[in-house]
Amino acid sequence: MSKQAGPRLPGPDDAVCCAPMVREPLGEETAAELSRMFKALSDPVRLRLLSLIASHEGGEACVCDLTGPFDVSQPTISHHLKVLRDAGLVESERRGTWVYYWVLPEALARLSALLQAPPAPSQVPA
Repeated sequence: MSKQAGPRLPGPDDAVCCAPMVREPLGEETAAELSRMFKALSDPVRLRLLSLIASHEGGEACVCDLTGPFDVSQPTISHHLKVLRDAGLVESERRGTWVYYWVLPEALARLSALLQAPPAPSQVPA
C-alpha cells in the first residue's frame, strides 16, 4: 500500500507566491463578492470612512465621530456606511441613539490576500 502525501499546507514563505489570483482564476461567485467590496471602496468618501473606523481608538467608531471630517451631509454619510456594510466590510450596532461601526478584519484579509503580487521572476527560488 502506497502512502500519498496529503495537501501541503501553506507556510510563511508561501504568502506571496500562492496568492489566490496568482494560484488559480477566480470563480464567478467569488469574483462577484469581491467586486462588491472593491466597488464599495472605489469611492473616496467610503475609503476614508473605512480608514477612520479602522484607525479609531478601540477599533470602532460612533457615527457621531464620522460626520465631522467630511464636507457632505449626515444622510450622505449614512448612505456610504450602508454601502460599506452591505459590501461586508463593516458591521454596526445600535447603542441607544447612536450607531457604532467596526471593520471586519476577515474582509480586509480577503482583499489583501487577493492583491498580493507574485514575486518577480528573478526572486523565485530555483
